Amino acid sequence: MNWRTIIYGMLSVSLTVVKALPRSYRDIEEKTSIGQRFSQLQENNFKAIAMIMFAQYVQGGTFGKAVKMAEDVADFAKRCAAAARDSPACLKPLDRIFLDTICQEEDLPTFTDCCAKTDPERKDCFLSLKNSSRGFISPFERPNAEAACKNHSQHPHPLTGYFIYEISRRHPFLYAPTILSVATRYDEMMKNCCGSAEHPTRNLEECFRRQAPKVVKPVKEDGLRQEHTCGILKKFGERTLKALKLAQISQKFPKADFATVNKLVMDIANMHKDCCRGDMLDCMQDREEILHYVCTNQDILSSKIKKCCEKPLLQRSECIVNAENDDKPADLSLHVREFIEDEGICERFAQEKDTHLARFLYEYSRRHPEFSAQMLLRIGKGYEDLLEECCKTGAPGDCCSRGEEELRKHIYETESVMKTSCDIYKEKGDYYFQNELLLSFTKKMPQLTSAELMKFTKQMTTIGSKCCQLSQDKLLPCAEENLDLVLGEICRRHLTDPINPGVCHCCSSSYAFRRPCMGKLEPDENYVPLSLTPGLFTFHEDLCTTEEEKLQHKKQELLINLIKYKPQITPQQLASVTAAFAAMRELCCREENREACFVKEGPELITRSEKMLSA
Repeated sequence: MNWRTIIYGMLSVSLTVVKALPRSYRDIEEKTSIGQRFSQLQENNFKAIAMIMFAQYVQGGTFGKAVKMAEDVADFAKRCAAAARDSPACLKPLDRIFLDTICQEEDLPTFTDCCAKTDPERKDCFLSLKNSSRGFISPFERPNAEAACKNHSQHPHPLTGYFIYEISRRHPFLYAPTILSVATRYDEMMKNCCGSAEHPTRNLEECFRRQAPKVVKPVKEDGLRQEHTCGILKKFGERTLKALKLAQISQKFPKADFATVNKLVMDIANMHKDCCRGDMLDCMQDREEILHYVCTNQDILSSKIKKCCEKPLLQRSECIVNAENDDKPADLSLHVREFIEDEGICERFAQEKDTHLARFLYEYSRRHPEFSAQMLLRIGKGYEDLLEECCKTGAPGDCCSRGEEELRKHIYETESVMKTSCDIYKEKGDYYFQNELLLSFTKKMPQLTSAELMKFTKQMTTIGSKCCQLSQDKLLPCAEENLDLVLGEICRRHLTDPINPGVCHCCSSSYAFRRPCMGKLEPDENYVPLSLTPGLFTFHEDLCTTEEEKLQHKKQELLINLIKYKPQITPQQLASVTAAFAAMRELCCREENREACFVKEGPELITRSEKMLSA
């Protein structure tokens, strides 16, 4: 089995693989055979992608099995490209050939039922078996640093190939070129850190610890964005996803006309449908086609993406997403009065509701880059509700004009919420701001574990540090769109293990209003507080640590347990208990036998705190 060649090829294709993809995939899909695709991608690129696809489909299969199937399908493709391009077998759709290859393998009982079906039911069956939930496959264990370097020096390409296989099967919905970019980072880390082993003064473990987060960063970020988008599509449907993309694209490309923006919206929505189903071949080719369209139409889209389009294709997508919004057209009016004052709005709304609403969202979004996409969707929903109400009356003009006041009120409320949050962050700093969030979210979602509450509030605190320093015109898009990612993660957590009815309502009623809904959530009145068991509040000498981060973590865990024990705690009671705890810690950390002090003082603190809380 010539798998060393496959792995070597993988390392060379990560920044070039997609350049060879066809330019108008959706138009030529039925005409492109596996032989043509092999010729377009070249052998090593084709094998690299095939390896990832098989690892993503057959998550429980071995590394050797994935490599064997990649070689088998590549050999077949090579024969088709060379001479047998008109053979009926060579003209089968690519995904069907991939699934045929899996079904021909022995020792894969998981897929017996799927293989008994015919396409497209067989493909749907395979896609339904993809599982990205944490714990489905055991966590990737980081090897001993010295052993890893020894292995890398002796077998560099197989080691990186195995890493690709492990990443692919743990992330069956992840974009293949992203996995290849991660593999390149992994190989660079191994070379950098293992090269440092020649210098005894450099710490091998420290090198891996410092560089590992950079390696997995694309997996975490792309994976989270993809999960988030797929969550919106699954829960709220294609109409909501299209509206979100319409707002975002209109802001980014304000000079583009409605037809051009609408075409991009449709293409991107179709891409996400393929990606979220797990159709990774179609997903990859859809994305390439969109990027090609954007970069060949810069003159009608944006003046801010020229440098992005000069980058290797793998880096192009992220660059365009993060690029500045283009400047608004000089002749663009400040307002969209025609959507309120025109006499024919009710007729247009009745005849082509979705198109009329889409045009309003497009026109409003391109004028307001300072608003978040979620806020623009709320404005769009407000406009829809306004027309539903006003077009029933005899004087829609008078009725619609009243809607402008509601709009101003909503904008003011949203900006005030963000400003207040930033004022608190700037006043208190990271630690105390996170404590405020812990106090609020533990009351709203006491069913979450301490680790989950710490994780989500830490993410929100990071958003504060990132966004609150920005100018007013950048604050809302930064804050709300990043918060939306965190709330999406909370809602996906709710889907797998329900939190409470309040969270359920916010997560399922409206995507656009999810953030305001979460903000207005009251404490969960049906929550049964924790009992005061001996292990609920424990105090040990590790509270005397001089490592501030560890100490803060321990104090926050105690804070969470205190709120879960006494959800109705008042600010005054919390301040009293906190002061008593600080006094006990200061006393015991001065003692020679710290542990003995905590054993004695801890129960007394709990008794005193009980009296404070019942006062």
